[in-house]
Amino acid sequence: MGLFGSFLSRFSRSSVSVEDIEEFRSLLISSDIGPRYTDELLELVKKSKPEELSEKIKNQILASLTEKERTLARPQAHTLMTILIVGVNGTGKTTSAAKLAQLLKNSGEKVILAAADTFRAAAVDQLKTWADRISIPVVTGAVNADPASVAFDAASRAKAEGCTVLIIDTAGRLHTKSNLMDELSKIRRVVEKVTPITETLFVLDGTTGQNGITQARTFSESTNLTGIIVTKVDGSTKGGIALATERELGIPIKFIGTGESINDLSPFDAEGFVAALVTEP
Repeated sequence: MGLFGSFLSRFSRSSVSVEDIEEFRSLLISSDIGPRYTDELLELVKKSKPEELSEKIKNQILASLTEKERTLARPQAHTLMTILIVGVNGTGKTTSAAKLAQLLKNSGEKVILAAADTFRAAAVDQLKTWADRISIPVVTGAVNADPASVAFDAASRAKAEGCTVLIIDTAGRLHTKSNLMDELSKIRRVVEKVTPITETLFVLDGTTGQNGITQARTFSESTNLTGIIVTKVDGSTKGGIALATERELGIPIKFIGTGESINDLSPFDAEGFVAALVTEP
């Protein structure tokens, strides 16, 4: 990745000028880390020896992140892990649900999916297509069916068939629409008549800019977010919004999507991600 690495390597070879600092400010802002984060890192630049900058910036970013657990919460033995996938339209939510299902299946879990985005036939078809490819069952309902009803049926089937993981894909919704946010609360209430929801994962588009923080904050106020899945993090994505969102809200990034393949989802390694930012390509 090396977003900051090439620039920081220049500092290690000479003293830091005012022009260097302003150029670094522009780079940090363009990376979507945000103005407050940027100011803190620039203060560090001003106070540090050039040869120490990369390590100090890496440590500063890591220290600002949450200490909450990044692995999925495991329920008691022989009980169902139920994961609610939420987010706004266009973030890669349905694809992320399928990728997570594949990742967990590969680790030995018995997984079932629920297509609770019943207002978009395309979303249901997309999840069904992914589920067929990876040989994972999916519970669907009629077009415009009550999403909570589909989720309830999926939870009941998951328990009856001895599944260890249920992943519920919900409708992508604008975070400004209170009635749609209320629908998430209904899904949670209905599902928890059958089984507790152990994780609620917010899907964050890595290219979305500072609006991603606003989206995540609104969702966190409406439902108990336990983690973040960051999507669209590839060679052209700067990824700063992911770090800024975690820092601002204290919600841990748990997974990161780096491509279009079903296997392009990985557990988030904070130290490796930040090290890559400050390492010269």
